[in-house]
Amino acid sequence: MSIHIHETAIVSDKAIIADDVKIGPFCIIGPQVSIGAGTVLESHVTLDGDTTIGENNYIYSFVSIGKMPQDIDYLNEHTKITIGNNNKIREFVTIHRGTEDKFETKIENNCLIMAYVHIGNDCTIESNCILGNNVTLTGHVYVETNAIISALTPVYENVRIGCHAMVGGASYVFQDILPFTLAEGVKANSAFINMVGLRRRGFSEDEIRNLKEAYKIIFKRGNKLEEAIRQMQEKFPDDKNIKHMIQFIRESKRGIAR
Repeated sequence: MSIHIHETAIVSDKAIIADDVKIGPFCIIGPQVSIGAGTVLESHVTLDGDTTIGENNYIYSFVSIGKMPQDIDYLNEHTKITIGNNNKIREFVTIHRGTEDKFETKIENNCLIMAYVHIGNDCTIESNCILGNNVTLTGHVYVETNAIISALTPVYENVRIGCHAMVGGASYVFQDILPFTLAEGVKANSAFINMVGLRRRGFSEDEIRNLKEAYKIIFKRGNKLEEAIRQMQEKFPDDKNIKHMIQFIRESKRGIAR
């Protein structure tokens, strides 16, 4: 056994594990698991099912990844979990594999998943996202890059959280959160543009000014969404951020929280 695998860990001889992976006491690693170089598992981590973990991830104690989904329609189809590189997954996180919807639950790179988060089946979390303590993604949730979901927030199934958006703590999210906005409330609504977050990520003042105006067109002037889209296309024909907003609105299945 590798010197990096604790003697109390139970590791299938069929699992694919890079030479420098560190596996702590009482971890359980199933036969379909693959773990990339530089990844660390503290104690009592369970990796099950068809689960691929990339490089340089740090997984804290009592995390469970790859168990079957909490879906009464799941019929033991072959589904999987894919986790990229450089993620931190804190204590007591649970991540369930997909169903026949997408057949995969996916986390990309450089994410911070805080303690007691649940990521349900068929969720996708793009890179550079933060999920605060006790966030619950019920299933089929899509979180775009650089989004932040604060603590104690449940997100209803099939909801999308747009890029560079921030959701305040103890909110309830059951409709899509528009990219670049700050949303909050028991029934989460976009309160304004996430100006602090955008400035921290290097958005120019011109980009922020355009997004503020787009926000007013959508939320403050009584426009129906199609009329808001028309006005934004006329006023900002070349702004890539506004184009993404428009695409996000048009692809919404649950409606925009406003």
